[in-house]
Parts: sequence; C-alpha cells; structure tokens
Amino acid sequence: MPFAFLPSPITDPVAIFLVMMAVLLVAPLLFERIRLPGIVGLIIAGVIIGPYGLGILERDSTIVLLGTVGLLFLMFMAGLETSMDDLKYNAKKATTFGLATFLIPMGLGTGAMLLLGYNLLSAILVASCFASHTLLALPIASKQGIMRTPVLTITLGGTLIVNILALLVLAVVVKAHQGNLTLGFWLFLLPSLSLYTFATLWGVPRLGRWFFRRFGHDEGAEFSFVVATLFVVSYVARLIEIEPIIGAFLAGISITPLIPRLSPLMSRIQFIGNTLFVPFFLISVGMLVNPATLIQEPRSLLVSGVMVVVAIGAKLLPAWGTGKLFKFDSSSIMVMFGLSVAQAASTLAAITVAYSIKLVDQLTVNGTIAMILVTCIVSPWVTDRWGQQVSQSASSSTAQPPSSGLTEGQSDVTAPYRILVPVANPSTEDDLLFLAILLAKSTDGTLFPLHVLTDRDGPISAEAKAQQNQLLATAEEIAHSAVTTVQPIGRVDGSIDRGILRVAQECSATLIICGWKGYATYRENFFGSVLDNVVRHSTVPVLITRFTQSVQNTQRVVLAISDAQHSVSHFQQALALTQALTTELKASLEIVQIVSSNRAPTIDPSRSGVPVQQIRGKFINKVLGLLKTDDLLVLITRTNPNLPGVSALGTVPDAIARHPKQISMIVVGMR
Repeated sequence: MPFAFLPSPITDPVAIFLVMMAVLLVAPLLFERIRLPGIVGLIIAGVIIGPYGLGILERDSTIVLLGTVGLLFLMFMAGLETSMDDLKYNAKKATTFGLATFLIPMGLGTGAMLLLGYNLLSAILVASCFASHTLLALPIASKQGIMRTPVLTITLGGTLIVNILALLVLAVVVKAHQGNLTLGFWLFLLPSLSLYTFATLWGVPRLGRWFFRRFGHDEGAEFSFVVATLFVVSYVARLIEIEPIIGAFLAGISITPLIPRLSPLMSRIQFIGNTLFVPFFLISVGMLVNPATLIQEPRSLLVSGVMVVVAIGAKLLPAWGTGKLFKFDSSSIMVMFGLSVAQAASTLAAITVAYSIKLVDQLTVNGTIAMILVTCIVSPWVTDRWGQQVSQSASSSTAQPPSSGLTEGQSDVTAPYRILVPVANPSTEDDLLFLAILLAKSTDGTLFPLHVLTDRDGPISAEAKAQQNQLLATAEEIAHSAVTTVQPIGRVDGSIDRGILRVAQECSATLIICGWKGYATYRENFFGSVLDNVVRHSTVPVLITRFTQSVQNTQRVVLAISDAQHSVSHFQQALALTQALTTELKASLEIVQIVSSNRAPTIDPSRSGVPVQQIRGKFINKVLGLLKTDDLLVLITRTNPNLPGVSALGTVPDAIARHPKQISMIVVGMR
C-alpha cells in the first residue's frame, strides 16, 4: 500500500458498504461535471480507494463477490437488450465483425509479443486478451437509447462470438502448456458447449413461460426467477469449462422474449443492475490497478506501452473495416470501436489463469492492468461522444408508429399517448395497467387511472370512498414502479359512463382502455351497459380487453378482420395500435382477413408492412382454428351511437369468449 491513508483497510461491514455507496454517489457526479462518463469516475475511484491507492478498502472476497455479480449482471443485461430477430437479421454482419475483431487482434498481438521475446504459447495467450472485450460502456449506450440500432446488434453479436473464441483459445493454451491437450478434451468441450447452448436457448424460454403463466402476478417471484436463471445458467457454464459471462449473456438472450422492454419487471432489473451491481464491478476493476508498478520496473513501461497500443489499434482496425464494408457512417464505426475496445472481464480471467500456472510473468500482469485502465477510460469516452450522434440519427430517421391516426384529423405520429384506464376490479387491474403502461411508455405518454363513484342512489359511503382511494393508490404505485408518468383521478358523477366520457375530454385522452370479464357476466359487472355507452359515445378509440392469462405471456398477436371491416382509415388506426403493442410485448404479428366471397375487397399488404393472410370461410370458425394458448386476438368493431339496444361489441367477441379455448382478446372500438 504505497499511498496508504489508514493504518489498515476498513473491515467493518457497515463501513465498507458506506464507502462503496459514497463512491457510487459522488464519483459519477464529479466526472460528469468535467464531461467524462461516470463509468470512468467509478474505475478511477476504485484505484484511489483500493489496496494500491489510499488502501481504504481491500479487494477481499466481498469485493470480488460483488464485482463478479456486477459483471454477470452486465452481460445478462446485454443479452436482454439483444433481439434474436435483429440478431438473425444481422447474423452475417455480426459474424463478420466477430471474426474480424478476433483474428486481427490475435495476429497483431501474437506478432508483437513474439518481438518482445515471449514464447509462442505465451504470445498466443496474451493475444487472446487483446481479442476479447467487455461491454463496459453498454450502460451509456442504453442510456442514449441506441440499444436496438443495427450497430449495437452487430456489436453484441460479435461480442458473443469473439469472447467464446478467446476463451476457447485460453482453454486450449492452458491444456497445451500442461500437456493435456488430448482428443478427450475436444470430445468433451465441443459437444458439451453445443448441448449447453441449445438447452439454454430452447429450455429457458419454455420454463420461464410456464413460470410466468403460473406465478405471473407475484412481482417478487418474477424477479427472483429471473435472477435465479442468470446464476444457474452462468454456473452451468463454469461446469463445462467456459466462462460464466458467456452463460450470463446466453441467459439474457433466452429470457428476453418473456420480458416486455418497458415492463415493470424490466425496469427493476435495469435499476438494480445499473445502479448497484454494475458499479460494484467497475470499482472492483479499478482496485486491481497498481500504478506504482509502471515506474518500478523499466521494462514494465515497454510491455505496457506495446500492449496498450496494440489493444487500441487491433480493435480500431476491425471496427473501421467492418463499418466501411457495410457502409456505416463514422459515428457508428466509432461506437463499434468504443464498445469493443474495453478490456476487463475476459482479459482478467485469462491473465489470472495464465499467471497462476506460470505461463506469464509479473511484467505481463502489470502491462495487462495498464491496458485495462487505459481501455476502460477510452471505451466509455468514445461511446459517449459518438453515441450521441448515433442517437440523434436514429431519432431523426425512425418514425414512431403508435399514435398514427388516433383520431380523425390527427396527423402527428409522434404525439404521446394520453391513456385513460377506468379501474374498478382489483383482480383485473394489473393486466389493464400493464397494457396501458406499455403503450404509454412507448411514446413517453401519460397514464390516467380513473375510478368513478355514482351518487345516483344516495350519498357516497366512507367505505366506497376508501376503496376508491385504495384502487387509485395501487394504480399509481404500479405506474411509478414502471417509471411512467401518472395522474390518478377520482370522480363522483351521476353515472359511471358519463363520468368516464367527461374525464376523457377533460384530460384530452387519446385512448381509453377498459376491462371486460367476458360473455356471461359483462352486462352484470361494473362495465355492463356502461361499456356499451362508453364505446358508442367516445370520440377516441376504446380498447376493450379480456385477458384469460397474463398479457406478458403473449407470443403472437393476431389481428383478425372480416371483409365487411375493410375501411382503410379504421384498419390503419387499429394496425398502429396493434403494432405498438406487438413491439413492446416482443411478440410476432399476424394479420388475417376472413373473406366470404372471391369478390370481397382485400387489404393491400403494402399498407401494413406486414404480410396479410386471406382465408375464405366463416369468421368465428376460422379465427378459432388459428389461435393457440399464448395468442392475443385483436378485433375491430365500428359502433353506431344511433343504434341503442345492440351490444357495442357486436356478436363476434361474445361468441369467441364462449369458446372453451379461453382466448385473450382486445376489441378496438371506433366510431
């Protein structure tokens, strides 16, 4: 401890946690004031408080544990942000980048280390450290809103490829150094890795879907299941002799279809990871750095300088080459470089193993730490600077589809939703609010939970008022937990339907979402004739929802229309809502038109951007034949306020609701 501030490191658990939390609070704020990313502040703070700095904290088992959890969370969240559809679409580009950012550093690194006098095995192992990288600056990209851009998808896919290859090189070099590189090693590694990847990507989604379907209303159980999945998959990776970070990334990819991007569960995962565990990892990386070693040994400066230059150059070349090949602009190329240049997790794992078996010396370890420090500063700075340009380009070129045609005459496709949600039944409130939150957050909109009491039969009782307050408080809590703007409204009116319609006008609502219990009791429950009147007289679209299972379990959304519902304007409105919902649920979308004759008008697929399947036959029978357990059916109904005595929903939803399949559905009601 060359710069020890205290006689000995702090050992009291409360004091240790206090120091860590103080660093988490102060370091990012200070560095952001001088226009450096907060991530850099956390790493440098780790250097200062660590055993090679002021010696305030020792990098003991507790710090190692927290740092390991943070690293796994970092890779897990990278997997959560990776869309399998986007990855498949960009598979060629991701593979090209992954191979380039592996082979170029391997070649340059091996040559540089051989020139410094290293033997072949040692040179190859150090080169594998140049090849691997850690997505240290990923929180910056997430904050800038560029996670779903092509450059991020390609970088994430390339990261998976390069880290697997680098860690395979490590395993092979270690076995060769020990004289154990036998046929049995290959016969174990390759089949086990293939089986492990298949079991994770195939088995975790099915297990998760079953769990969420059975325990989907227990928020604590959902979060615990996700965290347990992360660590089980990561631990199994270690059992088959690959690094747990690969397992964490695969766990994220496998479970992301089950967690809507803007859901409360995703918000909790990101909050815990980005504000607690990932910062612990960054601090622990900083605590590894020993600045004094760079001046204690002259050759250490040479080795460190060569490693830093090669590491930066060997990552810039593949990013530049791949970017030019696929016609990316300069800001996208620099983001690829910024994300892929950081050396931390895999590098630390490789060099620690190599040093423990005497394959490399202390000078190499010192050079590696210097390389980690420099690249961990360069990576977030580059990503932050050029990521802003990518974010601006993505924002200007990407139209937001959700609110297209909400009301007649409305043309602003970027207008945020203002969603009114009447709540009355605690048992259905969660799904209603979940749906409303997804749509509201997709456009940075506002949620208006509403509960109406009627004084038509006499004064409002204290019990009714207390129930109203409880329902609205619960709705507000759910919205706040999902980081959604919310304004709860309690109202007393002469009738419930008039209260809903008046509040919709007062708060300038652009969408109303109501619950419906189904065919048998909807005229007897809270929304019986009230629902009909709201749908008939509302000037904005009304979503009438009936969920037989948690909406977040939806795998496919089916928009079904008949040939009599061919109104282009109404179809476009319903399609915009359906596409927004499908995107947030990470589900697939299928549009089906049931036609009764060959001369029936059909939908032009170019208007929807989605293939339209045309089927001849009876509407109800054909729709029921298409639907599966995890499907969500979307129907369109056009109401006429001058036809009293007729259900506003029509006969089709009622008939489908009676079917034993127990179909979840949304009826889009428009005038």
